[in-house]
Amino acid sequence: MKNQPLSFQLFDIVKSPSGGATAFTVPGLAGDEIYKELTGIVLDYTTPRAYWDTPDPVEGTPPVCYSPDSLVSHDGKPCSRCQFNDFGSKDGDSNAKACKESVTIFLLRPDNIMPIIIRVPVSSKLIFQRYMTRLIGKMMPLCGVVTKITLEKTTNKTGQPYSLYNFEAVSTLSPEETANARAFGQQFMEILNAAALEPDVQEAG
Repeated sequence: MKNQPLSFQLFDIVKSPSGGATAFTVPGLAGDEIYKELTGIVLDYTTPRAYWDTPDPVEGTPPVCYSPDSLVSHDGKPCSRCQFNDFGSKDGDSNAKACKESVTIFLLRPDNIMPIIIRVPVSSKLIFQRYMTRLIGKMMPLCGVVTKITLEKTTNKTGQPYSLYNFEAVSTLSPEETANARAFGQQFMEILNAAALEPDVQEAG
């Protein structure tokens, strides 16, 4: 855009649907579009976390504390030693952490030159990490495959439905395509500098 820097806020963010829905809602040129699956190349990802001191923050309220990598907070404190990183620190009967974790995926879909941003909740973080581990075991980079992302309805211990993310490698890129994807992803992330940006309130809930 003319005289405007590329920023995180300019990109469409695909969030986890409520009630265990199994379809994604993606903003389109003519309104929201519904997809049962999202397919593309994962250019990169981040693992942010954020803490709000209220259980129901007003939309747009910045977090009290946040970390772009779930390791060190924005003010330089180790997340591993924080009381809000303990299981059960969240108010209520759950065993959840008060500091909310997530995965932010930058997915480049076919016929697009800019990725969409997919916010994966902590309930599916381990699934994504296991998917990456399987790729590593095959000596395949994340940007070297076409990844399909789907949703599965499940319930928690209290019977509340939620959506679980699944990841599948549906095809493999050539060495040249992989190198191009890696280079583009690195350039994109350098410009975007997503790791230095504060997570929004939509991560709460």
